[in-house]
Amino acid sequence: MIRDDEFQEFEIELLRIGKLDLKKKFKILEALYKEAVALGVFPLRDSLEGLDVDIRVAKVVNSVSKNT
Repeated sequence: MIRDDEFQEFEIELLRIGKLDLKKKFKILEALYKEAVALGVFPLRDSLEGLDVDIRVAKVVNSVSKNT
């Protein structure tokens, strides 16, 4: 499991390195996905859970005038 201090070190290292090539980005993505699976976050038990809240928020946000 990634601890907060480990994640902060990871972010600092990414900022230090600068731009990453596509292969490196996919390796990072794969590692994060494996961590999420190990923690039980993926796969989602109910992929539609919380969708109603997202829809309500989207309706409110989209109803606000751009001039406001």
